[in-house]
Parts: sequence; structure tokens; C-alpha cells
Amino acid sequence: MKNKIVFTGGGSAGHVTPNIAIMNKMKEKGWDITYIGSRKGIEEDIINKENIPFHGISSGKLRRYFDWKNFSDPLKIMKGVMDAYFILRKVKPRLVFSKGGFVTVPVVIAAKMLKIPVIIHESDITPGLANKIATKFATKVFVTFDETLKHFPKERVLFTGSPIREELFKGRVSEGKAWLGFHAPKPILTIMGGSLGAKKINETVRAILPALTEDFQIVHICGKGNVDTSLQNVKGYKQFEYISNELPDILAASQFIISRAGANSIFEFLALRKPMLLIPLSRNASRGDQILNAESFEKQGFAKVLLEEELTEATLASHIEELKTNKEILETNMNKNSAPNTLEIILAEIIKAAK
Repeated sequence: MKNKIVFTGGGSAGHVTPNIAIMNKMKEKGWDITYIGSRKGIEEDIINKENIPFHGISSGKLRRYFDWKNFSDPLKIMKGVMDAYFILRKVKPRLVFSKGGFVTVPVVIAAKMLKIPVIIHESDITPGLANKIATKFATKVFVTFDETLKHFPKERVLFTGSPIREELFKGRVSEGKAWLGFHAPKPILTIMGGSLGAKKINETVRAILPALTEDFQIVHICGKGNVDTSLQNVKGYKQFEYISNELPDILAASQFIISRAGANSIFEFLALRKPMLLIPLSRNASRGDQILNAESFEKQGFAKVLLEEELTEATLASHIEELKTNKEILETNMNKNSAPNTLEIILAEIIKAAK
């Protein structure tokens, strides 16, 4: 009988794609994999493409601020616990691996009720509320940044780094350029605002597009519903809601990246040695985790940073020029980075915890 494992994580692609890196390795070792996520969440579409059984459960958001939904969401969470309980009891996994997001809290609680070991992975420097709660029920906690170790119990925390999808290293420059239809000698600049897009980044990029296309060929991954059809025929500019299978080739062909500062994405760019300009999600729209991620990368010389509050047409143009000027310095610093063998560490710990 195959060993069984349940993965959970959702709310954004950043809570799902690292799971895929681990799941691919688990498949190679013959494990039977099931995924639990939220109903109608982005994770369902991503996991279905991986041909992995997906179960959707009820989930509610946990908030630190007042919202009328704070009165109804606890009921959704309780319903989610029961949903997860019956799924786990039926699947009978040896272990639950949680990547974060509010949907994971009911799953982790249900696993604890069934005495199933739980490992959680925290991407950011400071833990989110969902993982803070999940830690109480976890057997082990993995962290991406060594700065994060102090936020969890010493006896249960382990620095692993960020799991990187191996397929990202298999990208081909020629295939990326051919798919995009880019044949000019200009460098390729890829801009992405996360799986949900980034309105202010999109608008500012498009406002200086004529100047950008003089120096770069632009790949703009702008998020669902954010394609501007009036710009479809601009030479040297390609826009997409989301890129999946072609992403390794696109990144291989790219000389520069502009991105939000989600931990999983920036560690992928670091692994690929791509000079990056990070525009973290502002504190007005988040708990400030991306700002801390970006500051860490800037301090280590891996990236340039432009705060969203300071984002204008002029500052974006000047920071892109600075990124271009500092390309070799950034690449040298990234080449000096010796990341842990994250996937091997995580696989060994999963096997140990599942015994």
C-alpha cells in the first residue's frame, strides 16, 4: 500500500506553487497525494492541472480588524474543520503538509483531532495569522528565512529555505523568445504583480510603456481581468493574465524582473539569478510581510526596492534604469548565495515525521 500524504494551502498562488515542488518529488517516491483547499479558490485550478485529487472545504478569513464578516466566518471555519475531518478520516494520510493561507487552519485542526502529524511551512520573515494559529497544532515548522526562527518554538522549528520547482531550471531561452515572438536584440523585462495582479503597478507600467519599449521587450503578467486590449498591438509588449507551463522558458529568456515581494517568487528569481526590482505590497493592503522580505533581499544585495507609496512614473523609470546599471553587481551577489538543499531537507523530514 502506498504512503499517503495530504497537502493544503491556498488563497494565492504563493501558497500553492511551493507545494507543487514538494509534491512532484513525493510522486517520484511513490507517495499517494491528495490536496485540500478552499472551494472556488485559485488553488483548485492550479492543482487540477497537476492531476492530483482535490477536495474543497468551507473556509473563512481570520482578521485582526473589525469587519461584519468576523461574525459569520467563525461558523465557516467550524464547518471547514468538519469538512476536513471527514476527508482526512477517509483518506487516512500519514501526514499533512500545510503551506499557509486561511483554508489551512481547519485542515490542521482536523488533523490534530485525528492524531495525524502536521508540518507547516512559513514563507515570510514574520508568520501570518493562519500559521500562528496552525503552529499550536503542528508537529514541525519549516521556515524560509533564518530571521524567522525566533518566531517559533525552538524545539519544533527548522530553517529549510524555500522549495523551488525543478521545472523552473529547465527553461530554454530560445523557446521563450519564440513563444513571445520577441526577436529584437533588446533585453527582456518581465513584470508581474502576483497571481491576483497589481493595479497600481499595471497602470504605472502602461503609462511609461513608450519609453520602456525603446530599451526593453516587455512581458507583462497583469492578473486575471487586467489585460488592456487597447495595447494588444504595441510592438515589443506582450500581456497575459497568467502564465503557467511557459513560465520556465519566459524566465530563462528574461534579463530583468519587476515583481511583488512574495517570498516564494523572490526565492525563485534568486535561484535563477535574475536581477529584480521589488515593489512590495503596501502596509495599507497587508501586514507588511512583503516589505520585510524585500528589505532582506535588498540588504543582501539581491534586489532593488521601490515602495508602492513611492511608485510614480518617474520613480519607476529611474529604478528600472538603476536596475539595469547594477545588473552585474546584483548577479555577483546572487551567485555568492549558497541556498540549502531545501527539497531534500523537507523530504527527509516528511519521511521521518510520517513513520
